[in-house]
Amino acid sequence: MSGNPAIIDVRLAGRLGTFDLDVAFAAPMHGITALFGPSGCGKTTILRCIAGLQRLPGRLAVGGEVWQDDAPRIFRRPHARPVGYVFQEASLFPHLSVHGNLTYGQRRADPAETVRFDEAVELLGLGGLLARGTAALSGGERQRVAIGRALLSQPRLLLMDEPLAALDGPSRDEILPYLEALHAALSLPVIYVSHDIAEVERLADTVVLMDHGRVQASGRLTDLQADPNLPLIHLPQAAVTIEATAVERDRTYGLTVFSAEGGRLLVPGKSATLGARRRLRISAADVSLTLSAATDSSILNKLPARIVSLAPQDADAIQFNVVLRLGAEGHGARIVARVTRKSRDVLQLAPGSAVFAQIKGVALVTAGGQAPHDGLKRKERPGGGAP
Repeated sequence: MSGNPAIIDVRLAGRLGTFDLDVAFAAPMHGITALFGPSGCGKTTILRCIAGLQRLPGRLAVGGEVWQDDAPRIFRRPHARPVGYVFQEASLFPHLSVHGNLTYGQRRADPAETVRFDEAVELLGLGGLLARGTAALSGGERQRVAIGRALLSQPRLLLMDEPLAALDGPSRDEILPYLEALHAALSLPVIYVSHDIAEVERLADTVVLMDHGRVQASGRLTDLQADPNLPLIHLPQAAVTIEATAVERDRTYGLTVFSAEGGRLLVPGKSATLGARRRLRISAADVSLTLSAATDSSILNKLPARIVSLAPQDADAIQFNVVLRLGAEGHGARIVARVTRKSRDVLQLAPGSAVFAQIKGVALVTAGGQAPHDGLKRKERPGGGAP
């Protein structure tokens, strides 16, 4: 029995010691799917089961290939699963150079090469490191080599288990653009484990939201961020990321104009090449609501919107999370505002109300506007198209 060639189908249920896991979700065969949740909720266990390093009852099919199914007693051994696994610690071979570590990943690789050595080196910025020993590398450099080694094993699926967790702040900032470049350049599907919402906002296309060994929800990142019934909207740093295109440069005031679904947004600086698609992050704390368009405000982004829902942020209902859709008719991108109960009552806010969203801050999620190697072409793989 084969699976759907467009998805990674995961269904696992069982007990490991005192921990119960019971999950079912589907991830696309392209882009980055983040398993997100607090430590100890089962994220790494799922990754290890996908790799075949642990076994729980259930079914696993990757792009149409069944790797595990208890009914016909199928279980593909770890060495026979075409996965690249990147751990929290780089775990490089100390007796090999960077070049030796990278080529080690090619030894058991599929002869049908889809990621060439020179491409992996360029994508991860490793050209100047090839002759070095691993002891001479920084934490971020070590992790980039580990990612390159995993890519050069020619996997059908890349598994990343909190690859930034062991790094300090500067090292994380160093490696994130390379992960973005990987996402932009390759159609290889990635399952990425994290408990850091900032990483998820920056990298993920799809999110599997987990807690206590269960899936709370799964779907597009933007949908889950603006769902009033899910915990993401209740985080102190609640925000929504939206896709937008750089369409104009205001050279007089040093601003870039982005076109998003439902309106235009101004972002300070020369944020992106015109025509480029970028992620914009809008924090709930940076959105205020008015009933008319203010003309005497320093806030530049004032967009018409419609209220979709209001729900209490806390048990005392002192603050409310307001989900909005941009545009006069409310057909645009969803964003979230956080208002007090008094503001709700004074403005008589309710689902369907027409308002203006005043957005104090709009931030590019990707650093510097462009990933370091945007010129690399996306590659097609069996069972998955370009993201």
